[in-house]
Amino acid sequence: MIGKGRWTMWFSDNWKDYELLDTSDGERLERWGNYILIRPDPQIIWKGAAVHSAWKRADGIYRRSSSGGGAWVKNKLPESWRIRYGSLGFVLRPMGFKHTGLVPEQAANWDWFSGLIRNANRPIKVLNLFAYTGGATVAAASAGASVVHVDASKGIVAQAKENAALSGLSEAPIRYIVDDCKKFVEREIRRGNKYDGIIMDPPSYGRGPGGEVWKLEDSIDELITLTAR
Repeated sequence: MIGKGRWTMWFSDNWKDYELLDTSDGERLERWGNYILIRPDPQIIWKGAAVHSAWKRADGIYRRSSSGGGAWVKNKLPESWRIRYGSLGFVLRPMGFKHTGLVPEQAANWDWFSGLIRNANRPIKVLNLFAYTGGATVAAASAGASVVHVDASKGIVAQAKENAALSGLSEAPIRYIVDDCKKFVEREIRRGNKYDGIIMDPPSYGRGPGGEVWKLEDSIDELITLTAR
């Protein structure tokens, strides 16, 4: 757990290849395998001395632009590299809008639902919506579930397949779907398909493959109602 003031973030104790080293003035200092990154985080609202020595030797820093967007600067990073979380493997890439292709704090959730899947003592079917590069997908599949992985980005789904291969799950019962999540759920309802668990980590804003607009504050209530069906 990392926390200052009223802001708290929980991390799994099982990480070896990821470490949150320090936080200060809207930025987080992190170790991703052998590389040190500085990335912006709007939840880090406190000012303070950035005391960790690694602030001065970061391999990559993401800086936001006053005109919108941003870019990686002081970039000594490779085009891609790999890290592991237990038996799971992930490929990382310095991407747009500060992303690396993985949300490491979600590992606490992977541990939680993996235990539920293993202890169910029956086949478990999971739907992963807004599935991104498949951290939750490979965790659920590794625990024994069959998984339907849905994301609107074809390139991101390709990276999810790469992560499954790195995790030794190329032949696991994972079905990859490039689609708008709401439209997919509506079709599953019409087909009468049911799931034991539904995972979703939706963005605040996004677009589907057909140009569908997703705004969290406008769309989440309807989606929750649909998934409950």
